[in-house]
Amino acid sequence: MSDSSSTPARWELKKDESYAKCRVFDVRKQHFTHPTRNLAGDFFVLNSPDWVNVVALTPDDGIVLVRQFRFGLQDLSWEVPGGIMEPGEDPVKTGLRELEEETGWQAKTGKLLASCSPNPAILNNRCHFVLATDLHFHGKTAWDEHEDMQAAVFSEATVMDMVLRQEICHSLALNALMYFHAWREGRLV
Repeated sequence: MSDSSSTPARWELKKDESYAKCRVFDVRKQHFTHPTRNLAGDFFVLNSPDWVNVVALTPDDGIVLVRQFRFGLQDLSWEVPGGIMEPGEDPVKTGLRELEEETGWQAKTGKLLASCSPNPAILNNRCHFVLATDLHFHGKTAWDEHEDMQAAVFSEATVMDMVLRQEICHSLALNALMYFHAWREGRLV
């Protein structure tokens, strides 16, 4: 029996090859070996750009949400605005741009709240959570080719009720709202 308090070993990458190229990610086939045990295996990793999600706070303390069709879910999903980052792009700048393009709300101020690994078992990217404030609404959107959205503003209490009723079920939107809540309580600077 092994000691569960010892640090796990870092597997060694021996081979990395492209398996499939898709529109929003590449599938990589990677061969790893364990440094001390006689173990090896092929693993598939999605090579994806970083993402950003935005909690946008209106002047009257409303939260801007978007509702859109999600192909994986095959249903509509309430979420915070967000999108894919370009390589080397600043998360705050990207978040404010995505907010404006998706909702018609423009923010003067943005702040990076936190970042996470969306699913480190198969994804190699990060998701960044941005707080957008000092908003004003101009109504002009610039959706991507496959986007079709409804934007709406809800009170913070209503958004939290939507979370509890599982009307907001996108895990990264839930992460964004959790970090926002921690910021609101002064536990995140």
